[in-house]
Amino acid sequence: MSRSKYKRTTKVDRKISRKVIMKKVVTIGGGTGQFTLLSAIKDLKIDLTSVVSMTDSGGSTGRLRDEYGVLPTGDVLKCLIALSRYKDARDILQTRFLKKKKLKNHNAGNLLLVFLSQYLSGDFPSAVEALGEILKIKGTVLPVTTDKATLVAELENGKLIYGETNIDVVKEDRDKIKKTFLVPHGGDLKVHEPVVKAIESADYIVVGPGDLYTSLVPNFLVPGVVEAIQASKGKLIYVLNIMTKHGETDDMKGEEFIKIIEKHLGRKITLVLANNQLPEKEVVDKYKKEGSESIQISKERKNISKRDLLSPGDLARHDIGKLKGVLKEILV
Repeated sequence: MSRSKYKRTTKVDRKISRKVIMKKVVTIGGGTGQFTLLSAIKDLKIDLTSVVSMTDSGGSTGRLRDEYGVLPTGDVLKCLIALSRYKDARDILQTRFLKKKKLKNHNAGNLLLVFLSQYLSGDFPSAVEALGEILKIKGTVLPVTTDKATLVAELENGKLIYGETNIDVVKEDRDKIKKTFLVPHGGDLKVHEPVVKAIESADYIVVGPGDLYTSLVPNFLVPGVVEAIQASKGKLIYVLNIMTKHGETDDMKGEEFIKIIEKHLGRKITLVLANNQLPEKEVVDKYKKEGSESIQISKERKNISKRDLLSPGDLARHDIGKLKGVLKEILV
């Protein structure tokens, strides 16, 4: 045999080979759901990019948007913390100031992102990248857009509700949401270009979990995102919520969630991950008083995988360890 034709595989060669076959995974969402998902998969051997909704308008984030005209920081910060190698990052960066009047109820992470953005001449993506460097994150975090916009919900009775927080927090009984749309604050609204490249080259696109109309759909309303998803050959995974959200998805079955996602994306979901465990009765009763209930799937579909994804305790949420185990089977 010729040595030049049959080379011995070295440890270096094997390392390079493993890097080449690492799957590219893009997650799309916002809020607590994205934090949970990223916490579950950050240690998997994948090339990970998180695309984050940019419509948050409440709390510290909303005040900073109003006072400094910056892009919303809250959901991006959650993702950076989830991907950080530092265990104490959440406790430190989400600590809220209580004493100084001007700082009151702001958290350290939001203020740091605002400072970095202003120091970098308003370059928000570079500020996100810089904080990611500080936190030594495992992956990449990208805002879905760098253009400012307000999320608007149109109800079935024609009433309009402006702002993500007003849609999310229900103060009185209201009609169901018919549709949502984005109103740019000025000029055109377009996708952040690196998002397109990440989606189009992805092996897997993971959507959810998260509030349907305030965390997930806003990403699809940004021009260029749906087109990138349709152009991508990546498999589309949807992590279905465990509970409905009062004022947003009341009485909706799992099939309705899937239908709305597929309608916005213009393509079929490859696999739906759905929880098949009911919370304890006390937990169910507590959520019922808040107008929420467990999401049920009434019809069997080949692309729906029902698994135990429920976290123990008094909150009906996804268990990070269980979600990691299931997604490891799929993504790695």
